[in-house]
Amino acid sequence: MDKQELSGGRKGAIFKHGETVIRPLTQWSKSVHCFLDYLARNGFDAGPKVIETTDSCETLSYVAGDVYNYPLAGAIASNQALTSAAQLLRRFHDVSALFVSENRAQNLEWMLPSRTPEEVIVHGDFSPYNVALKENQVTGVFDFDTAHPAPRLWDLAYAVYCWAPFKTGSNDSLGNIDSQSHRAKLFCDAYGATPQQCEGLVEAMKERLDALVGYMHSQAEQGNTAFIDNLADGHHLSYLRDIEYLSTHAEYITSVLVSPSRS
Repeated sequence: MDKQELSGGRKGAIFKHGETVIRPLTQWSKSVHCFLDYLARNGFDAGPKVIETTDSCETLSYVAGDVYNYPLAGAIASNQALTSAAQLLRRFHDVSALFVSENRAQNLEWMLPSRTPEEVIVHGDFSPYNVALKENQVTGVFDFDTAHPAPRLWDLAYAVYCWAPFKTGSNDSLGNIDSQSHRAKLFCDAYGATPQQCEGLVEAMKERLDALVGYMHSQAEQGNTAFIDNLADGHHLSYLRDIEYLSTHAEYITSVLVSPSRS
């Protein structure tokens, strides 16, 4: 059976083979595998399962469904996809919180640094291109490379940023600040965000994007050619523009997020 290269992530490195995905191992793969095994044993069936590892590769189960990327159009842009994604993220967080409370995250190595308070293991990139849809329903999530201990809000903030989406690039944007803010409200309501989380969401989104830009620079300084190329292409500038966009509209976004839900 032939291998099929999967788009996104590391070019020329990730392949679908039958109902499995073959990916290169990383120094944090052992931690991710431990976490994925725990999720599967504790009722979270929407993620990949670890099948086997070799000295250089991991084989995971394939998360079936349609996969989309920006610009968001069709099923991925529907309110049903948005709210089902938020509900899946909440279910994921509730199980991953048990992983943290049982101290299973201690002494594990992650790609990204832990952040306090360590409430859950966040996905780290819960975006439209990392989920699988069946019709308009988000039924699965994959690519857990960026998982790490952090507050729920850290994950919620980046997810809302990606799903609203509060993006200004011509290839990434959808709607205007009004429609984006109301999509963010739908996501937060479906997730079950607290008033405190809604009030702090814009600042958390800005902090998350700032951390992403900082990570890009640090990786480039360490000689990571992918990030060197990204910076040379000005990829980080889109995040800086989005931070400015969020700052400009922070008051309005927050007013929508904390407004009473429509019946």
